[in-house]
Amino acid sequence: MNADAVVLDIDGVLVDVADSYRRAIVESVEAVYDRTIRKDDIQEFKDAGGFNNDWELTDAAALYVLATEEGYGESLEAYTDGIAAAGGGLEAAETVVREAIGARATQRVTGRWDRERLRDVFQQLYLGDELYRGLEGGDPDLERETRGFIHDEPVLLESETRERLLAEYDVGVLTGRPEAEAEIALERVGLDDAVPVERRFTMDDWEEGKPHPRALTTLAERFDAASIIFVGDTLDDVRTAVNANEADPGREYHGIGVLTGGLTGEAGRRKYEREGARAVLESINEVPEFLES
Repeated sequence: MNADAVVLDIDGVLVDVADSYRRAIVESVEAVYDRTIRKDDIQEFKDAGGFNNDWELTDAAALYVLATEEGYGESLEAYTDGIAAAGGGLEAAETVVREAIGARATQRVTGRWDRERLRDVFQQLYLGDELYRGLEGGDPDLERETRGFIHDEPVLLESETRERLLAEYDVGVLTGRPEAEAEIALERVGLDDAVPVERRFTMDDWEEGKPHPRALTTLAERFDAASIIFVGDTLDDVRTAVNANEADPGREYHGIGVLTGGLTGEAGRRKYEREGARAVLESINEVPEFLES
């Protein structure tokens, strides 16, 4: 494949977030409402689309938990299928609940739905006390002390892969992480200096989020690239590349899915392929060889 630039997602591509972001989603809902979803359920939200922001995914999971206490009787799979059918994301989740249980019950649910508290608990668990004070500017108030799940993110990107990509391609980053948290991960994998700020898009740089193509097409313009690879671990990553092809037909965009995030095995491979993935690889470390083959 004749690629000029390679754009990388962070979570599930460069670092493993199964015991960090995904754990924080589950435990934040548990801490606030004494009930929660399973870690495996998180992929159902990711597949539904529109949950590039894990704070919003946490909100949608909490909404489900609260709605079941007000008469919502559908399974979580049916809930996320409804979200997908309604266009994906948190607004769609609210629509699914409102249509199922009615306005009055929904009002009771949203009266208990404390999104600000959920986000704060999430950040305390994910960052840990020290980083929380530094990045959030406050004192943690959870009874439990934590060093932060952010420190439990094994590096997936091998140094040889990193050096090959940097030597042969323009490399960018497109992530749903906040800028400060993206910087921590990029430093851990050795890309903080190699990928300057103008070659990155984080949560702080665009409102739309994936699968909106603006960030990817903007990076392509900055690289002046004719052919761009976007490597991600969710269906929305592949959809971002597909949407970029429609928005910017003068260039070629190819989405590559890796099986180191929530999508794994043959089932994950089939899901990627149905969304238009150019290739499905076991990990980021297979990308250089694939591009050269």
